[in-house]
Amino acid sequence: MSSAFDDRNNGPRDDNRSRDGDDNHEYGEDRPTGMDPDGVIESNWDEIVANFDDMNLREELLRGIYAYGFEKPSAIQQRAIIPCIKGMDVIAQAQSGTGKTATFSIAILQQIDTSLNECQSLILAPTRELAQQIQKVVLALGDYMNAQCHACIGGTNVREDIRKLEMGVHIVVGTPGRVYDMITRRALRPDHIKIFVLDEADEMLSRGFKDQIYDVFKTLNQTIQVILLSATMPAEVLEVTKSDCKLIVGQCMLTVCLSPYSTEIWSKNNAK
Repeated sequence: MSSAFDDRNNGPRDDNRSRDGDDNHEYGEDRPTGMDPDGVIESNWDEIVANFDDMNLREELLRGIYAYGFEKPSAIQQRAIIPCIKGMDVIAQAQSGTGKTATFSIAILQQIDTSLNECQSLILAPTRELAQQIQKVVLALGDYMNAQCHACIGGTNVREDIRKLEMGVHIVVGTPGRVYDMITRRALRPDHIKIFVLDEADEMLSRGFKDQIYDVFKTLNQTIQVILLSATMPAEVLEVTKSDCKLIVGQCMLTVCLSPYSTEIWSKNNAK
């Protein structure tokens, strides 16, 4: 069945992933409040912004969005960009090709201060390929802002990573192992990081990155904004909580769910 939220006509697709998520995972007792075992979310977040022009984005970012080829925000972008910009912790559950990468990229670019030559947002991805694609999207959308984004991934020169990071970048995207290595080497300074994005959380945890994710997260400021994206919500994702250096899932997070069958949002106020 084709998803009702396939954004074929709303700009470039986020098509680096070929797998489809399972929307019928049994959540058990650990699921977020408002979510039934079939993954349908009871909505109490009703703000939908149908046009990029109405999101109060900075002019340079808007230019980048339109230059990239977007004309109208996709379903998840209409719902999730604004709460991300407002500093809320967010879980976004959506299928491949719905525009998740641009959702968090736009939110990050709206919030960073490009006059501050420090890393202000950290994005973790499960694979080198995804990290590189995210970097390309961020750089394209932030082109008119002169936003700097570096990809820290395995298989590349460590010294070059250190050099780039010491020069200063606004956004870092990478795989958990290399990112943590850069933090322990003091090349990546977490002091100014205010937004943490965990992309493809289900894939990340299935690859055994849980301990590495925690190692990275415990170096970050405890007031950091967390944005978690996942095509599915298995128990491993729901077990990740923000207390004790873990990510909160549920009680105080906004949850955006896009499936072929429903578009619902559940939230509690958690603006920073």
